[in-house]
Amino acid sequence: MNEIDDIATPRRTKEIIRRHGFSFKKSLGQNFLIDQNILTKIVNAAELDSTKGALEIGPGIGALTEKLAQVAGAVTAVEIDRRLIPILQEVLEPYPHVQIEHADVLEVDLQQLFKANFSEVSKVSVVANLPYYVTTPILMKLLEEKLPLEHIVVMIQKEVAERMAASPGGKEYGTLSIAVQYYSEPELVCIVPNTVFIPQPNVDSAVIRLTVRDRPAVDVKDERHYFDVVHSSFAQRRKTISNNLKSRFAPEGGRERIDALLEQAGITPSRRGETLSLQEFATLSNTLLEAGIQ
Repeated sequence: MNEIDDIATPRRTKEIIRRHGFSFKKSLGQNFLIDQNILTKIVNAAELDSTKGALEIGPGIGALTEKLAQVAGAVTAVEIDRRLIPILQEVLEPYPHVQIEHADVLEVDLQQLFKANFSEVSKVSVVANLPYYVTTPILMKLLEEKLPLEHIVVMIQKEVAERMAASPGGKEYGTLSIAVQYYSEPELVCIVPNTVFIPQPNVDSAVIRLTVRDRPAVDVKDERHYFDVVHSSFAQRRKTISNNLKSRFAPEGGRERIDALLEQAGITPSRRGETLSLQEFATLSNTLLEAGIQ
């Protein structure tokens, strides 16, 4: 399609919205992208070709879906807003390899969806402009379900993207950083100003690429326990890791014993959780488990 036919232009987007009498729902975080350059950066980051598939979440009126359909061998777009389904069916009619699903992605059996829709492609990436209000639950579902994913390339709130990519020691580093980096390698692709959306959101966005790891970043004896230790360590950010862990685990292990186990794991009890690497949290979790502290 030539540029005048592209969906992601102010003229075409407004024309589609007007013709279908569509009104935006704030509760669904609907902001439609109208910038071709940003779309190109998103699609390029996914490294798609005709042998690969793309899962899009929240396609809106199909601006990104259209670009994905032009390069990927199979595309599935999951949209929660029933009002957008006929619009998507119309604008994506030229692309028979695009499947449109009306569903809440948080309730979808993604393993089954992959088997049904992506059996003919070699690899699959998630590519999406995610609603801000539900970014973290969606990403954690994608990562925790251990889907056969190559990349997750998403446009999200800038501050959330920075937290996902943060290194130990800074104020952005926390439980989200560790959870995302445990399952994937994050990389900021670009910053997106709020001026390239209809309607304009109140904050800037960023495109982040998560390259999904073949195996987690660190070896842990029990994932549930590992993340329990991580969450407990950040329960009150200004407190030392010793005090945070005592609040959660001292009834089982005794306050002095927590400090001794921290030392055994090579971690000074006076440190704060934000200074620990993924490997240090793994060593700590394994040490606590070996001592019978759960």
